[in-house]
Amino acid sequence: MSNSFLTKNALAHSLKSLMEHIPLNKISVKHLVDDCGLNRQTFYYHFQDIFDLLGWIYKTEAVESIAQYRSYNTWTDGFHRIFCYIESNKAFCYNTLDSLGRNHLDAYLYDVTDDLIMGVINELSTGMEVSSEDKRFIANFYTLAFTGLVIQWLRDGMKEPPKQIITKLSDLIEGHFLKALHKYENKSL
Repeated sequence: MSNSFLTKNALAHSLKSLMEHIPLNKISVKHLVDDCGLNRQTFYYHFQDIFDLLGWIYKTEAVESIAQYRSYNTWTDGFHRIFCYIESNKAFCYNTLDSLGRNHLDAYLYDVTDDLIMGVINELSTGMEVSSEDKRFIANFYTLAFTGLVIQWLRDGMKEPPKQIITKLSDLIEGHFLKALHKYENKSL
């Protein structure tokens, strides 16, 4: 592992630790570097500001963990991993949700969900004549629906078990990815 990654990871760990007790908007770079024993120059060498670090955390901690679940048979497992990430980083995600950094949480959820859904759409459309714009539209629709569901679950205090939500979701959209692709087949070519 590179020194750069280790430093970024130390800063990330400190930010997550501080966010357990302090609202994100009240955490300064000084708090952060004091907590992990680094200096301000080191922080600014790696990140523009705390929100840049926040985005890095979301990108590196979870995005790669769902790469293997981008198929029709495994998308529910990938979606479950997103819920598990949020559950195991509850204070961090709650704090982000109620801060100026909310766009990083939204971007994280959108990116990981879109990657998952686009994998499913590409797999199911093999051999079909569906334009990339239409595939993108279908993926965007489902991505926005899924991310909205996750945000609402978070806002409601994460009371419903993720497995239960995913079962309902799977029942709701069973066959609908393929149905949507068939509706757009040969339309804009």
